[in-house]
Amino acid sequence: MHRTLAYRQPYASDALLAALAAHAVPGLEATDPAARTHTRTIKTGGGPVVVTVGFQVPGQVDLTIRTREAVPAPAASAIADEVEQRVRHWLDLDADPAIIDAALSNHAQLAPLVAKRPGLRVLGTVDGFETAVLTVMGQQVSLAAARTFGGRLAEAYGTSVSDGYLAFPDPETLAAVPVEELRAAVGLTGSRAKTVHAVAAAAASGTLRLVRGAHQEETRTALLAIAGIGPWTADYLAVRVNADRDAYPSGDLVLRRALGVKTAAQASALSEPWRPHRAYALFHLWTQDAYA
Repeated sequence: MHRTLAYRQPYASDALLAALAAHAVPGLEATDPAARTHTRTIKTGGGPVVVTVGFQVPGQVDLTIRTREAVPAPAASAIADEVEQRVRHWLDLDADPAIIDAALSNHAQLAPLVAKRPGLRVLGTVDGFETAVLTVMGQQVSLAAARTFGGRLAEAYGTSVSDGYLAFPDPETLAAVPVEELRAAVGLTGSRAKTVHAVAAAAASGTLRLVRGAHQEETRTALLAIAGIGPWTADYLAVRVNADRDAYPSGDLVLRRALGVKTAAQASALSEPWRPHRAYALFHLWTQDAYA
């Protein structure tokens, strides 16, 4: 199945591909910089599929969807509609860069970054639970280590889709895994394994809703109730999962380094004039300091 997804230009696709590559988990996804594509699995109501997005033509994303087996036309259309909606959120295709860039360009610290990467988007997610678990496993480690942990988890508990790609395990699957088994399979610390297990249990029970459109304060409260999750994780997931374009993890180490400040309070104070577009400012700073 093929679709073409339009968006408002400009679109800083090089920067987005760099961010996708930085977070790509082995087995789940892969970036091909030369072809300007990114491929990953997406779970749908009609089963998991392998999706490739391409950035070859300005103004559009080329979307290819591969199912494990042939499906009837009505089911294929429903799958394609669901994937398109997920991809638009994931790649922030509905943003209006003219409004965002104009607002951020009014601030001296951000103006040169906007000029360098006009139309920079905020990277979302196709699976809020997957992003939450990967975020927990990535706490206080490098992106490379986080990718390794994610790959081990997918290999141990994910399901095969096609072309060598895996689907991330469901909350119910991980919630049923003993903590010690999870720790040993992935290589996590005991405390981190307990947190991953708690996130899975909360998501499986419905206590924690990790989907776009969920009540953000309820999601934040449920996250902070889990041992091992603090404000940084909750704020980060508000950006990626809840699509809050003013969310801002002020305690982030890379962010503070990019801003040249030492404390979360200082990073927060600097960001006040950037409202309500702080998530875009965040991605400009992250891209400049880490992804680029």
